[in-house]
Amino acid sequence: MKNHSSNKANNIKKNRKDQQLDQFRVNNEGTKLTTNQGVKVSNDEESLKAGVRGPTLIEGIHLKEKLSHFDRERIPERVVHARGYAAHGEFECYESMKEYTSASFLQEAGQKTPVFTRFSNVAGSSGSVDTARDVRGFAVKFYTEEGNYDLVGNNLPVFFIQDGIKFPDLIHAVKPEPNTEMPQAASAHDTFWDFVANNQESAHMVMWQMSDRTIPRSWRMMEGFGIHTFRFINSEGKATFVKFHWKPVLGVHSLVWDEAQKIAGKDADFQRRDLWENIENGYFAEYEFGVQMIAEEDEFMFDFDILDSTKLWPEEIVPVKIIGKMTLNQNVTNVFAETEQAAFHPGNVVPGIDFTNDPLLQGRLLSYLDTQLYRLGGPNFTEIPINRSICPFHNNQRNGFNRQRIDVGPVSYHNNSLANNTPSTSTAEEGGFVHYAEKVEGRVIQARSKSFDDFFSQARLFWNSMSPPEKQHIIQAFSFELGKVTSVAVRQQVVDMFCNVDKVMATTIAINIGVNKPTGEHVNVTASSPALSQEHTNRFPYSLKVGIIIGDQFNDQEVKSTIENLSKYGVWVYTIGEKIGTVKGKNGLAIHISDTFSTTAPVLFDSLYVVGGTAVNQAKFNSESVYFINEAFKHYKPIGIASTGNSLFKDSDAKEGAGIIQAENTPEFSDDFVRAITQQRFWDRQIY
Repeated sequence: MKNHSSNKANNIKKNRKDQQLDQFRVNNEGTKLTTNQGVKVSNDEESLKAGVRGPTLIEGIHLKEKLSHFDRERIPERVVHARGYAAHGEFECYESMKEYTSASFLQEAGQKTPVFTRFSNVAGSSGSVDTARDVRGFAVKFYTEEGNYDLVGNNLPVFFIQDGIKFPDLIHAVKPEPNTEMPQAASAHDTFWDFVANNQESAHMVMWQMSDRTIPRSWRMMEGFGIHTFRFINSEGKATFVKFHWKPVLGVHSLVWDEAQKIAGKDADFQRRDLWENIENGYFAEYEFGVQMIAEEDEFMFDFDILDSTKLWPEEIVPVKIIGKMTLNQNVTNVFAETEQAAFHPGNVVPGIDFTNDPLLQGRLLSYLDTQLYRLGGPNFTEIPINRSICPFHNNQRNGFNRQRIDVGPVSYHNNSLANNTPSTSTAEEGGFVHYAEKVEGRVIQARSKSFDDFFSQARLFWNSMSPPEKQHIIQAFSFELGKVTSVAVRQQVVDMFCNVDKVMATTIAINIGVNKPTGEHVNVTASSPALSQEHTNRFPYSLKVGIIIGDQFNDQEVKSTIENLSKYGVWVYTIGEKIGTVKGKNGLAIHISDTFSTTAPVLFDSLYVVGGTAVNQAKFNSESVYFINEAFKHYKPIGIASTGNSLFKDSDAKEGAGIIQAENTPEFSDDFVRAITQQRFWDRQIY
């Protein structure tokens, strides 16, 4: 990989959380090997034996310690979101939100708060692939001066179910089927779609899942949502309903499905590698923080229930107010100690933020704490360095597995006189957390509110909001997923269900998967929300990857000026050739080859620059080059053709047109190529 480092990553000023973690970081380089008890080890190659060929002795304490520790290195993986990766950073508040909330980290413009963010896939195990079609977790831990605040969300704004009691059913359905333990990290199987067809509240979320949003190009290029409705509470006790958003500065961009599947085979770590490499080289991940707010008195003015997690608040009706920015600027130093031991919980809130009666949120408040108690070995997981708050904490909780804190004194109860009734409680004015005094009336009952009963209107809104290419991708995704379902009855049920969303869509899917066309009609919703489409997103060339296919005898000046221009716009440049080493131009310019055709793949790049040239095995070089061109072309990517690359382009299946920039007849080739890279995809291209 070409090193694009600007040393930005190495020059980040340590925030309070990073300074705290430094106390626990240990560099073993240049030290002597010891046991965990600190005894220096004289031999780490052979066990203690009775004679060189004799039996191993149980008194060999080093062997026993080494193996017993190794045997316990694994902890239970997360039931969901097992495959994940994380980074450190900071959040900067753009403007004071005192009018709405007393949360300390939102009080002053310019105020900065350390954060730790974990991205994840929901369904797969920790050893699955990054590019599966799946919801992505987007969890942020704010280390505020008032304690830790966790915003535990996803990259989609809604969810499959309305009540937390259904969560085990959903996950049992989407996980590998228990009789075969297949498929891994995939929803394309009978039990998931059977669940969907028989739990139709999932309709809106499934539309999102079948969209391009669940195969993001990068974690740096996907939105994040808090999903639920929360409350802001100001210093006067006034509440405002709020939803939280993360808006990626680079815009929202996705892979295509054929590409995502091939990346899974070529680089299972594609998205974690993307995050790690970009941060390591100073290309930090940035997200603006936005809020949608609804006054309490306006709670019932909409045609949807604002507490329903299968519904969003259309941004055209309730605008997103941008109030800050998160910058992820530091990679973890130990994935297990930080990423895997991190414990996120939506119940971790600070004064100024409170819950609502969203029944899915209420279920999560129980489940997340419970899973950390199991996964991390007991109630003291808050003492693990990554989970510690940066503010002091004092209470009467004691003992338990892995207790590290040493509380002194005889008193561990409240009220008391021996310690002057300390640690003492705090009033709201002193920063004490006080739950919002919501008035609640009703009978004890297990039932769903009638206001939650509309399952299809917003699913239809989502469909109406998609561009023609996005709609085609949704149909293709449904067709792939349902084509993997063996039960004809389940396939038919799903088609009939989604006829409520769009009859033409459902009919096309029915034809593709071999079931009867639906006979119903879709709901009468004509509204759309342009904010839901990726067509309207930001586009930048910054941090996108260009693969340069190059051999000897290239045009020195043409290639040099093009590479310089790409670098000027922050584009990552990789050179691909016959072998790792150096190629030379007609006038002697030497360029290092970083990758060969066998060590990389066209799906790993956002665009290609086809320079061509001579090679030892010219036929193989040409064949591999044409394969790269064909793959980039059918994935709608931009392709730049150098004057020496024309013959390779002519031998390929690619055709002239949108996104094909040829140096031979383009005076401003390098600038036009950068503009094409910025566009990223050319959906009007005829690929067949």
